[in-house]
Amino acid sequence: MKKIIINTQQNKQIIDITKLIEQELPSTGGLCNLLVLHTTAALTTADLDPGTDLDMLDAFVEMVPKLNYRHPHNPDHVPDHIMSSIIGPQLLLPFDEGKLILGMWQRVIVVELDGPRKREIILSIIEAEGSN
Repeated sequence: MKKIIINTQQNKQIIDITKLIEQELPSTGGLCNLLVLHTTAALTTADLDPGTDLDMLDAFVEMVPKLNYRHPHNPDHVPDHIMSSIIGPQLLLPFDEGKLILGMWQRVIVVELDGPRKREIILSIIEAEGSN
């Protein structure tokens, strides 16, 4: 397993980590499992045409209702926990010859929901049989 550190710069932010992940992949094929170790950040794939990141963040914020949350630590960031749970903390992606197998416009992204922060992502590799 490997740990990848991402330092986010904004409260809400989308960061393309596709190249960072591919730098860590072996030259074989298999599956790449990614897990972000935080409850106010998430992982997914996305098309990152200009402005799409902001469109996504706006949509995520609008999905979560404005309620009187009861979280004892800090009720103000309960919506961030909810968005993180909806988007998800983990991705399982195939790769071959050291490159992720993604659609033409797909990128692997971290969705920062309560930054800026230092975010840790665990990367695990499951090599395909016969890849050695």
